[in-house]
Amino acid sequence: MTISKILKEDFPQLATSAPLLEEIEKIGTLNNFDKNTVLLKENSYIKVIPLLINGLIKIYKEEENGNEVLLYYIKPGETCIVSVMAGEKDEKASVKGVVEENCKVILIPKDKLFNLRKNHSIWNLFIYEQFNDKFYEVIDMVKVLTFSNKEKRLLDFLIKKSNLNETKTVNKSHQEIANELGSSREVISRLLKKLEKEGKVELSLRKIKIL
Repeated sequence: MTISKILKEDFPQLATSAPLLEEIEKIGTLNNFDKNTVLLKENSYIKVIPLLINGLIKIYKEEENGNEVLLYYIKPGETCIVSVMAGEKDEKASVKGVVEENCKVILIPKDKLFNLRKNHSIWNLFIYEQFNDKFYEVIDMVKVLTFSNKEKRLLDFLIKKSNLNETKTVNKSHQEIANELGSSREVISRLLKKLEKEGKVELSLRKIKIL
């Protein structure tokens, strides 16, 4: 399938502009990446901008103590606003991006961003809306991390993660969840057992089913 056909199916907003479709067809490349592939390295310069076709990419900040602070997920039909910002300003990325689920992407060279922004208003509108959506996702994550109690924080996280995957099952270890929520494995394990006793989740090895 050509890049133009993919854009028409997965990025309908971009597909409303024929000149933009032609431009991305010329400069974009299709790539597949396996789970756990690091696509965005912290403190490194941006080379490409991803347009995610399928799969899931996690964007997070890694602290000195090894803990992770989840910022947002890039879902199909979206791009990485951090990459766009750093690429446009020719600055190093301040966060890390890792493939959460095997994914397929269209990669756009960073040096083509200026022409896209200059010549295509639809591209600008797409990026503005991405900024808006991710801003509210980050705000929601701040609320979860700051204002909710630990049990509610954990349940909200599990529900949000399951909604992203369109399934009732979250395939993560207790340690992975602890890293993303800035907690400890012991605390997360205790809270999960409590949620299981309350009939809200069902636990098995590296698998949490939301009831």
